[in-house]
Amino acid sequence: MRPVRSIWLAGPDVWLPDSVAQAARQRAHCIDAGFTGLTPDPLPANSEVGSELEARELYADRMARLRQADAGVVNLTPWRGPSCDTGAAFEAGVLAGLGRPIFAYLNVSDETQAEYVDRVDSFVGAQRDAAGVWRDGEGCLIENYGLPETVMLWAEARRLFVIVTADPLHDLTGLELCLEALRLYAE
Repeated sequence: MRPVRSIWLAGPDVWLPDSVAQAARQRAHCIDAGFTGLTPDPLPANSEVGSELEARELYADRMARLRQADAGVVNLTPWRGPSCDTGAAFEAGVLAGLGRPIFAYLNVSDETQAEYVDRVDSFVGAQRDAAGVWRDGEGCLIENYGLPETVMLWAEARRLFVIVTADPLHDLTGLELCLEALRLYAE
């Protein structure tokens, strides 16, 4: 097993207005747990549309940094819809493809949002068809395994913690739990 020293921290945190402070808090928790937290660089806050070249450079830099990580902690908190930040899902997939262990957490403001199908229902509507299968307003099938996230994200995580909190975008309780689980995993 590869030693775990550095942890990639993925999630919607990079989009927060206080992203720099949030990343500092995350890295401090990692240090307290004996790890080095690797966070994405803050995105440039300009009103201009970035160029394709800038986007490709950002991608190449992010991929290089993902390869440096020994493990990942992925914040799967719903972001701009019923599911997690798509970039975080991609980064979890890259880390999984690299054979790195993934731990995850998901913050919700209410326990009724703890299951994926319930969040889809609250965002786009859901109902059971004649066969009892959950479908959205377009008639598309909704995964319903009673899980907090889709099967591919849920199953890849060695542990996935669901935290009910008044501040889903800033609460780091899930990160702390993931770090503790990672510490046990690394022993």
